[in-house]
Amino acid sequence: MVFEWLKRIAPRGLYGRAALILFLPVVVVTIVVTVMFLQRHFEDVTRQMTGSMTREITLVARRIDEAADIPAAQSLAKRETTQLELQLVLPAVEPYGDWHDFWDLSGRVVIEELHSRVAQVIAVDLSRRREVRVTLNSKLGPYQLVFPRGRVSASNPHQLLVLMIGTSLLMTAIATIFLRNQLRPIKRLARAAEEYGKGRIIPYRPAGASEIRSAGTAFLEMRGRIERQNEQRKQMLSGVSHDLRTPLTRLRLGLSMLSPDLPPEPDEIAGLESDVAAMGKMVDAFLDHARDAAQDAPPAAELALDFVRGIVADAQRGGQAVELGKMQGEPNGRAIFRQDSLRRAIENLIGNAVRYGEHAVVEAALGPSWFRISVEDDGPGIPSDRRDEALKPFTRLVPARNQNQGQGVGLGLSIAADIARAHGGQLRLVDGATLGGLRAEIVIPR
Repeated sequence: MVFEWLKRIAPRGLYGRAALILFLPVVVVTIVVTVMFLQRHFEDVTRQMTGSMTREITLVARRIDEAADIPAAQSLAKRETTQLELQLVLPAVEPYGDWHDFWDLSGRVVIEELHSRVAQVIAVDLSRRREVRVTLNSKLGPYQLVFPRGRVSASNPHQLLVLMIGTSLLMTAIATIFLRNQLRPIKRLARAAEEYGKGRIIPYRPAGASEIRSAGTAFLEMRGRIERQNEQRKQMLSGVSHDLRTPLTRLRLGLSMLSPDLPPEPDEIAGLESDVAAMGKMVDAFLDHARDAAQDAPPAAELALDFVRGIVADAQRGGQAVELGKMQGEPNGRAIFRQDSLRRAIENLIGNAVRYGEHAVVEAALGPSWFRISVEDDGPGIPSDRRDEALKPFTRLVPARNQNQGQGVGLGLSIAADIARAHGGQLRLVDGATLGGLRAEIVIPR
């Protein structure tokens, strides 16, 4: 029940909650320290100083009680009051009672100590700010002793309270400005995420503390991946529609040329079957890519180098001209990745290498924070100015890599690049240093 009530009155926004978390402990600690300080310091010091003062008051009271009349009492007490810097009022009007302001915290202690230590005290008047008037009773009637307030209590605690409150307000203002500056990047990140959820992209630059910068960088990377996936999806749909248009046109033309009276020629049937097979291959490749992306298993820690050795062994059993190259790093070192999708990416790179070349070499290296797999072939390679284009789906660079038969549908490098980015890494295309062809490198964090 209490928690429900607290939830209702607690601030809803991040700024209000952060301010509450920051200022509430400070206020509580300040109050506790103030109360303890006032109680332990001012009360103890005031009791000690008042106790010392009561001995002087008792001495003067004793001299007055020894006198036979008022002039004699004034004469006897004059020396003590002069030496003790006390002012004697004899006779004096009997007051109505004790008096002190309600905010005078040490005044209550002074009155209690004087009454408890000096039996002759009738009343204590603290109405004057810097003066104490103690009324005592004697056989000659009431009289007063007047002395400075500073002799029975420490300096007024209001000065401490004013200084403490002023300092607290100043530090609160500074903390508010600092807190606002720290929360501004969070608000900007939240606004960028909210706008992106509505389909709008606004400029955003990570700022603030390191954790907020990390969150902002992660948001930008996520937004970039989503945008790239959307762009690739559009390119795939455009590529499928474009690539299907040619065989469909040939099919339509071939069917229109068939005669209802004569059976089709074997060459015509073979051409139609080839077009149907090409369309099926493109559709299957597109569906496989979409299906694999949707069915990826969660990442797990795997033996990195053994994983690459297994892929090369499977390719060799399949009759592909591929061999295992240098394997660098800890033999039992592990990396975190999705085994099925990364296997498909490497197999696509091997398939491309042996399709456009005659021989391929697979190498792997395991570093302190990264895992790199390289596939190099001895084919014609890809010009450096067209490598970005080669990573787009349904892209076939016919002039550069048409030395071999069995052309694909242009998804191999695109799928490998997508898988590398999904692991937080990248696919790099560089010139091969060993075989002289193309070298494809997948680099992912461990």
